[in-house]
Amino acid sequence: MRYSGKEKQVSRNNYVSRRELLRRSALAGLALPASGWLASCAWPGGSSEQKDDTGKPASANNPLGFDEAKGLEVVIFDGGLGVKYAFDIHIPMIEKRHPDLKVTRSGTQEISKVVQPRINAGNPPDVVQNSGAAVMDYGALVDEKAVADLTPLLDAPSWDDPNVKVRDLLLPEAIEKGTYSGTFHFLWYAFTTFGLYYDQSAFKKHGWQVPRTWDDFRALCEAIKKSGTMAPFTYAGKYPSYMFPPIMSTAAKAGGEDILKALDNLEDGAWQAPEVVQSATLWQEIAKHYLMEGTTGLDHIQTQSAQNRGEVAMLPCGSWIENEQKDHVKGDFAYGVMPVPGPPGENKLPPEALNVDPTMAFLVCANGNNPRAGMEYLRAMISKEGAGRFTELVNTVTTVKDAADGFDLKPGARSASERIKAAGANRFVFRWPEWYGELRTEGTAATGRLMAGDLTPAAWAERMQRAADKVKKDPEVKKQTRQ
Repeated sequence: MRYSGKEKQVSRNNYVSRRELLRRSALAGLALPASGWLASCAWPGGSSEQKDDTGKPASANNPLGFDEAKGLEVVIFDGGLGVKYAFDIHIPMIEKRHPDLKVTRSGTQEISKVVQPRINAGNPPDVVQNSGAAVMDYGALVDEKAVADLTPLLDAPSWDDPNVKVRDLLLPEAIEKGTYSGTFHFLWYAFTTFGLYYDQSAFKKHGWQVPRTWDDFRALCEAIKKSGTMAPFTYAGKYPSYMFPPIMSTAAKAGGEDILKALDNLEDGAWQAPEVVQSATLWQEIAKHYLMEGTTGLDHIQTQSAQNRGEVAMLPCGSWIENEQKDHVKGDFAYGVMPVPGPPGENKLPPEALNVDPTMAFLVCANGNNPRAGMEYLRAMISKEGAGRFTELVNTVTTVKDAADGFDLKPGARSASERIKAAGANRFVFRWPEWYGELRTEGTAATGRLMAGDLTPAAWAERMQRAADKVKKDPEVKKQTRQ
């Protein structure tokens, strides 16, 4: 998952809610920009009533009772993972089981530009993989009743075993994240592992051990620095949001996941909690002493490519990195991921605790031609074959329990799968960057200055707290709550 994008600043005296602005733009026939502040907002209009398309009796082969004669349309985001997994794995699976179902497929990098006008016109596709710079806003889609209630999918028998429900195959994080106001609306399919990524072969060659504690981590950085072979650490300096997971992880290791929940829930003073300030302090010290030269001017591809060339040992990223860099890896380079260490001293979470996040959302349009067929498509994806072959193809673990077992995984995907199992129940998430765009934007700017040494950790925390307080007090911002 990436946190990016800029929030346009609007004078409070001339403030117009984004939904109202969208309505005015739609009525006026204006084309909204494909990226940035408005690009992720769902278009209103059209019918908002979910279609009752259960026109067939449920059966063992068709437990959702959809009408094959009505066909199925699938639109896939054509980004870092491409469309092969859908076109070559999932669609053939549903076509084989339902030979009378005609499936229309397409890929695009402009999801909002392609899909939002169709939602507005009342003729959307049935299934959408909603990702990319032009992603549709999830909260707005729910508010406008544009997405189907997927509870029937959760309650349906699984693709492989009629005695096991679909909901029992999904990791709890996926169901939690896909649920808005008590209703399951989105299937978050990829299970992204965040941590520090490294080259396993380089570590083996130099005898470097994966650290478990902060003292181990700092000692490793010092050893790498003294070796003169490469820099110890880098991050995407042009996109400092890549540092959100490390800072949040170190804070969570110290104080437990309650620290992250307090930040997500905009609790008073949460950003100035000792664990958060301590984490910022530790990471600023790493940047001061062990950062690859020129980091602040590089983007994620440049830093990842530097690692592939053996110029830097570790960088923070998500498990998409192996697929994203597949054309740039040479020789015996083999990705591995290590959990971000906790601070020195006693921590509430163990070293194995891991920052994970369901990503890559699939949705079924409520007003599509065949929503129940859309749910059947998702049911195929949640099968052992569908999820396992996906992981094998794109090197990304899914939110389907143990689905990668027995498949031939590349080193990074195998490492991520092993880390997830080792973490067990000690997996944690944070939500504020995706929930609150203004806070995300301020956090990106502030964290860039923190890592560059232009803000003290205390000043960074104070700036983040002011931004969180502003969001909390803004009546136009819909608040979300983590339990």
